Amino acid sequence: MQDRGGSSFNYGSFTAISLDADTSRTGAVARNAATDKTKWTWGPNGEGAILLVNCDRDGPSSGNMDNAYPYVRSYADLQDLSLVVLHTHGPAGIHDSHTLLLHISMFDADKVRVFHAAGDSSLSNYECVLGSEKLSYTLGQTEGEKEHAFYVEGLAFPDANFNGLISLHATLLERSDQNLPATPVFTDTVVFRVAPWLMTSNTRKPIEVFVCSIKKGDFPNEKFLEALKVLAKKADCKLTICPEIENRGDRWIQDEMEFGYVEAPHKSFPVVFDSPRNRGLQHFPFKRILGPDFGYVTREPKNSRVSSLDSFGNLDISPPVKVRGKEYPLGRILIGSSFPGTDNRKMAKIVRDFLYAQKVQSPVELYSDWLTVGHVDEFLSFVPAPDRKGFRLLLASPLACLNLFKEQEKDGYGDAALFQGLGRRGTITLHELLADTVLGHDSKYVQELDLSEQDIIDIPQLFTLKDSRATALFPNMVNMIVLGKHLGIPKPFGPIVHGRCCLEAEVCSLLEPLGLSCHFIDNFFSYHVLMGDIHCGTNVRREPFPFRWWNIIP
Repeated sequence: MQDRGGSSFNYGSFTAISLDADTSRTGAVARNAATDKTKWTWGPNGEGAILLVNCDRDGPSSGNMDNAYPYVRSYADLQDLSLVVLHTHGPAGIHDSHTLLLHISMFDADKVRVFHAAGDSSLSNYECVLGSEKLSYTLGQTEGEKEHAFYVEGLAFPDANFNGLISLHATLLERSDQNLPATPVFTDTVVFRVAPWLMTSNTRKPIEVFVCSIKKGDFPNEKFLEALKVLAKKADCKLTICPEIENRGDRWIQDEMEFGYVEAPHKSFPVVFDSPRNRGLQHFPFKRILGPDFGYVTREPKNSRVSSLDSFGNLDISPPVKVRGKEYPLGRILIGSSFPGTDNRKMAKIVRDFLYAQKVQSPVELYSDWLTVGHVDEFLSFVPAPDRKGFRLLLASPLACLNLFKEQEKDGYGDAALFQGLGRRGTITLHELLADTVLGHDSKYVQELDLSEQDIIDIPQLFTLKDSRATALFPNMVNMIVLGKHLGIPKPFGPIVHGRCCLEAEVCSLLEPLGLSCHFIDNFFSYHVLMGDIHCGTNVRREPFPFRWWNIIP
């Protein structure tokens, strides 16, 4: 007799066996809560338990992530695991004829670890009973009515070769003859899904801003840091400055990492995704971000060369959207990519595979290889809005910029110049700029996205071409930092018209009606001349989405 997936079991003198987890997703284990624990279903009416990858560091600060160790490191560490309770009720002497096993598949062994809470509550009594070294565990003392508490630890995120599902089994074996193998008479199974790594969009509330301090060399950023401090204070946001001894002269903190989070009904914590670019900031995410209730994940290509498109300025996410009738309540991941071709740059397959495997933020690949650096944050950004979909997409628009400059020239301001007051940078008047047919041609060439919906705002921007790739002519205003209603925008040093930069005036007229406050920050010599702007040089940790990922129907 064998019964798989039932919520409880009665067999001869054994009156009950039930393996229970939080299959109802309430944050607590309820006995026999699900009708079929062998299936994991999506949606608000779905069922199935959830497992976190225990990738934070609640143990000693000098150590690795908690799941690198086959033991419970602290009571805080225990909170990251998922509770499973095995209920049994058997008569005296049941061990003479039966054995009860807890077991996992060999295919799941490197993705999960199970601890048995035996004895008192001291950490030493949490014994690792299942994992890569052991696929089965024999339970003792099942006489009478017992509750056996187990804690399940996730070791791996969903990925190209792992769909995120893990099964834990409890099997009753009957021994009819000592010379014959035991026969399984009942198996109860609980299926877990490992929680995905989730990104957060610009429209989520900012919690903490990260930036690097650069004092040495020809392009220090002290003045930029002072302006950013003022902006962070206005936005009521914590500012963390990475000192030069830690960043080793690498100011591009957006390129090094992306902040996200993991979530289960019983626990949630932020997780930093470390990019494979591995420059001066290479060790910062692991050494300084990983910690108590702050996880870490990375993906490193083994046999392929890392390109600029592997930096995480080339990784963004939309706010929640609806596309052709399908809801994406956690937004959609945006990856800068290229047209097919052997010589074209592309984000490493191992990173893209990881992002696609998370399922719930359905990535979209956009053509960004036309840019010299090649990052999506060079031509788009999202800002919150009080109406319509709750946001606007800002798109860097050469056409909008050329039209604006032509209007100013027509109104008699042809002698107004870009880059006035910069000293080390020569100026260029509107007359000269608009007469430069090569520049005009270059700018129209990169007008790639023909979007006209009311949810999109064209931000004036010009690019120049060199070797068929484009670079921003003046500080790229789309490459901004969004802190709630406060926007830190690269100061463009545009032509002065009526005593004011006409580019700043235009952007304010487009964004201030949305209730947004525009703060123009000089990053010309500290970032722009080095081929990046404010978004490239900052990073923001934000509040998670309120929507629970398991309520999605992918």
